[in-house]
Amino acid sequence: MNRVLEVDPEAGTALVEPGIVQARLHQIAAAHGLRFGPDPSTRTRATLGGMIGNNACGSRALGYGRTSDNVLGLDVVTGSGERLRLGDVPDSGTESAVLERLRGVVGDHLAVVRTEFGRFGRQVSGYSLEHLLPENGFDVAKALVGSEGTLALTLAARIRMVREPACRLLVVLGYGSMAEAADAVPAILPYGPVACEGLDSRITGVVRERRGADAVPPLPRGSGWMLVELAGAEIGALRATAGQVVKESGCVDSMLVEDMALGDALWRIREDGSGLVARTPGGEQAHAGWEDSAVPPERLGQYLRELEALLGEFGLFGVPYGHFGDGCIHVRIDFPLGRDDGVRVFRGFLTEAATLAARHGGTMSGEHGDGRARSELLPHMYSAEALALCSAVKDVFDPDDLLNPGVIVRPAPVDAELRAARVVPIRRELGLSYRDDRGDFARAVHRCTGVGKCRADNTGAGGVMCPSYLATREEKDSTRGRARVLQELATGDLGPVGWKSKAVHDVLDLCLSCKGCASDCPTGIDMASYKAEALYQRYRRRVRPRSHYALGWLPRWTRFAAKVPPAIRVMNAAMRSRALKPLVAWGAGIDRRRTLPAFAPTTFRRWFASHRSVEGRHGDVVLFVDSFTDAFSPKVGEATVKVLEHAGYRVTVTERPVCCGITWISTGQLDGARAQVRRTVRALLPHVRRGATVVGMEPSCTGVLRSDAEELLTGADADAAREVAAATRTLAELLAETPGWTPPDLSGVAGIAQPHCHHHAVMGWTKDAALLKKAGAEVRRLGNCCGLAGNFGVEKGHHDVSVAVAEHQLLPAVRETGADGVVLADGFSCRTQLRELASRDGEHLAELLARHLPDGA
Repeated sequence: MNRVLEVDPEAGTALVEPGIVQARLHQIAAAHGLRFGPDPSTRTRATLGGMIGNNACGSRALGYGRTSDNVLGLDVVTGSGERLRLGDVPDSGTESAVLERLRGVVGDHLAVVRTEFGRFGRQVSGYSLEHLLPENGFDVAKALVGSEGTLALTLAARIRMVREPACRLLVVLGYGSMAEAADAVPAILPYGPVACEGLDSRITGVVRERRGADAVPPLPRGSGWMLVELAGAEIGALRATAGQVVKESGCVDSMLVEDMALGDALWRIREDGSGLVARTPGGEQAHAGWEDSAVPPERLGQYLRELEALLGEFGLFGVPYGHFGDGCIHVRIDFPLGRDDGVRVFRGFLTEAATLAARHGGTMSGEHGDGRARSELLPHMYSAEALALCSAVKDVFDPDDLLNPGVIVRPAPVDAELRAARVVPIRRELGLSYRDDRGDFARAVHRCTGVGKCRADNTGAGGVMCPSYLATREEKDSTRGRARVLQELATGDLGPVGWKSKAVHDVLDLCLSCKGCASDCPTGIDMASYKAEALYQRYRRRVRPRSHYALGWLPRWTRFAAKVPPAIRVMNAAMRSRALKPLVAWGAGIDRRRTLPAFAPTTFRRWFASHRSVEGRHGDVVLFVDSFTDAFSPKVGEATVKVLEHAGYRVTVTERPVCCGITWISTGQLDGARAQVRRTVRALLPHVRRGATVVGMEPSCTGVLRSDAEELLTGADADAAREVAAATRTLAELLAETPGWTPPDLSGVAGIAQPHCHHHAVMGWTKDAALLKKAGAEVRRLGNCCGLAGNFGVEKGHHDVSVAVAEHQLLPAVRETGADGVVLADGFSCRTQLRELASRDGEHLAELLARHLPDGA
């Protein structure tokens, strides 16, 4: 039920089914210049039915209202099976016994409704009975919004749409603390902001740690900030209003943002808040529970101070942030649910926090709904008569208590169904170290808190997560779905089969090990590592799938071929032979529809041995010669050498061939990977200690040196891996650091770029984008994965999903680019996929730069 049934541009409304995702609604309505006003941070995966269920608000509810303020009619089925068409929906207006009974129940308690319900904008807890008052037109449709599916099921909704204002700007205000920022809210609200959001240095610190310093734009002085968005028809008027906001705000510093790209970067920090604070700085799991309380905005500053003090009294930690203009605070708290007294602490804190919010005239929930987490706390803010009235309303719509029993009315205890995972730590004989999770696989997989960003199409902004979900639309293929099963593994719910369970295999089979979640998931899930661990545990001391030996040991086969040149001709001939190819495919465990890449007649290392190195004014670079570049794409290596020497570096390579172990990692052969990485680190370390920079050409291999190597090694080897990681750069990163280097003129170069997933996830592609822009190229960055992802797309059983992933962005973009457009693809897998599915040669950044260097360079 995910259709947009009608868009009426003149009336500014839409008729939608409840399964439509808000972002998809916006895509459809954009043709008419319309959008839905409330915009929760989850809008890329939030359905309108869900938003109606919990009366979703979002950052811009200050300007556009809550969902209930924008619902004009509902088509619903009550718990008793009666269909009601309420307000502005087709065939509405029919008399109903349910509505007559409801009118009578409310009519007997008008004083209670007028005094206890709808006291301020974010009072979402309980039922919104204020809409049923005679003076409010007995609007049953609005009253059903926020009832959390306890009264009726939505079939369709008529919603008000809004037009985007012509101009927006963002005022960023800095304060000494977040509470001081909250104190300023009443002075700002008279200027009509559409959003007024608060956050502090604890969140920005997490972003810097997880995504790098560049992920946090410059901010005004202070430790707490407010993002105040103004919108209107004329930018001059907005600037004048912004000046008044700054003047009246009492801030210590401020910044005016008119560049919406910069504004979007700031909003992304705020919107990823619930995921970013799912771990405390000390590494503890932070939980929902007291997630979105709200108080009248004029009480917000004092409420924040007392809430932080209460956390301290219970020995708990949380990072509050949220919709300051509405008085709504989000926080996830490190409840010690694994301790013997953890549930007692949980219940005790919630009870005290509910008392605190009520004392400030507040509500248990300001937008997420009460659910099982907070419904028991409603007596702290409502009288017995008000709660009895809610029960009577429930009985009118759902007399048999079929719909969400235990929520809002006759609630279950807040601690009755806690999945207070008393996790059994999985530490012994792990293949990876999980340093960020104290060596505990169970802690690692419990990073996932169900935020669900993996279910959204994040690729339009260059994101990668989660390519297999975008191809199949199955929850089991989302990062969240996979994490949930691995959590069950960690808690012992999968029984004694554990790692070998079919459930674990089923959820990980279509994981491309793209690592996109490692950067795109706000909680820091790294499913590629978890899949490697699962394969390692599943096949330890057992016969593996054929592809693990053929593709996982690929560097061994390439080294063998390099030592015996006639073997190259034999292997290439076998892969081209119609008679032999099916046998080769079967033996390697690959799909018959795949064409294996041909070995180059001369390896890069053999070419480099005859190359005369030049002295470099900027010092030495030790080129990490990966197996793919060496055996299959030596021209990439030659181009890299040319560019580095032009930039003023002397290029060297390790004396003997080395391997990062990526193919061993992706197939879960972690003991083999460890041996490979150890040799590689030991070979690179002397160069690094002599001052050389390590430059990687293949992004996945560079990513191993920058991150995975330390996870595989221990002791002195891990220390050495950290040294090597600190000295390792991509080509674009090193060129950006090179004093006086100017890129060749790329004016006139236009096309697309498919960043390798590991490049995006581990190193980031910002330096590459900046270099191309500086050189004058017009290159559009694509998101999502190419679909090949190392051995994934080649293995039998994965071909169709691999193609579907490529069809999401890469292949359509290639078709649009035309024959003259450049297709940048640093990853060998990406270039292979392009050649296979689009008959197109991708180009490495080094090759693009090298062919535009001046003659003789």
